[in-house]
Amino acid sequence: MDSTFNVVNAPKTATFQMRINPEVKRRVEAVYASQGLSFTDAVNIFIQQSLNDNGLPFLVSPENAEFMKVKAMRRLLEEVQKGLDSAEKDGWLTLEDVEAQLGIADE
Repeated sequence: MDSTFNVVNAPKTATFQMRINPEVKRRVEAVYASQGLSFTDAVNIFIQQSLNDNGLPFLVSPENAEFMKVKAMRRLLEEVQKGLDSAEKDGWLTLEDVEAQLGIADE
């Protein structure tokens, strides 16, 4: 599924049910209500973020920390490669060009 899929605007024709402890439900509804959200809103946000991340949008356990580091490093290297590809295609900028574009002066 496309990561740009928008859960909020998608037609809602399927149902989802789950069992939850009533006290847990009451407490989590209070947490979300303090943020101006319903439980359903929060679940939809979780689903959207899961689609955006193509997985769980948070760490589940300390063992996942290494996986997240690898994922972050992969993203960083992809962005660096995009920059290198762009520089090769469009030409390299000098430090002076970058400073001028950012409106900063080397003092």
